Amino acid sequence: MIQALFESNCPNLRFVARGKVRDLYEVDEHSLLFVATDRISAYDVVMKSVVAGKGKILTQISVFWFEFLKDVVPNHLITADIDQMPASVQQYGDQLRGRSLLVKKVAVLPIEAIVRGYITGSGWKEYQKAGTVCGMKLGEGLRESQKLPAPLFTPSTKADLGDHDENIHPDRCAEIIGEQRAAEMSQNAIALYSKAAEYAASRGIIIADTKFEFGVDAQGRLLLIDEALTPDSSRFWPASAYKVGRPQDSYDKQYLRDYLTSIGFDMQTPIDLPPTVLDNTLKKYIEAYVKLTGNRPDLS
Repeated sequence: MIQALFESNCPNLRFVARGKVRDLYEVDEHSLLFVATDRISAYDVVMKSVVAGKGKILTQISVFWFEFLKDVVPNHLITADIDQMPASVQQYGDQLRGRSLLVKKVAVLPIEAIVRGYITGSGWKEYQKAGTVCGMKLGEGLRESQKLPAPLFTPSTKADLGDHDENIHPDRCAEIIGEQRAAEMSQNAIALYSKAAEYAASRGIIIADTKFEFGVDAQGRLLLIDEALTPDSSRFWPASAYKVGRPQDSYDKQYLRDYLTSIGFDMQTPIDLPPTVLDNTLKKYIEAYVKLTGNRPDLS
């Protein structure tokens, strides 16, 4: 039986924030603790139910990608091994083992760096209406789920919990964080996506799009932070079933989104999810991990 965690409780650590999935604590002046709970969100709403073990899978996928992509952009990971973390963290091992990252404290940039390799989701909806994605004009005649001529950097603002992120034009991103930093973010996000997408393709997975977050360390270096290329932050499609002109099967939260759409979800109110939806969501996360890494996730 997988032990589920809806919310962490580490009273001897300084609580910083609680996001849709992750709880954040300050360990010391140089490091933070990211705890991936089993909460699941869709349409920026955190559901009442948990997907038991999901946080451990997300943590292990992020660790895999941080290692794989560290030559493209350095990242904030110090260790994912709780036995290598300070005693102040180890005392909560029963809660935290397998679902925690000790990371460097950095200045977080207030932009989500979304990269799209295929036209789907909100990008497809905008394109149908205006022929644009994030206000950028695309060529005519694109079909749903079609591969774009080149990966597209489509930033968004970071919303507070309960609010919705807002897609913005790259020019607006430059206004928020400065032209030089925005250009650096765009170039690095596309480089990360391109390397990951090439690898995933060799494993039978299409990464349709993904979201990166970045921070700046004390030396002014851009670091990849938060999570990396998980089913929570990406669209993973099985290459064997891919077909242009329609929605795709997926290994990510799209299954949950489709369920919520089918029941007329109001996109505002947290609800309990049926056991079958929770089980099938977990299976998709596990399948994505196995296909990407060749290993089974440790859910103990």
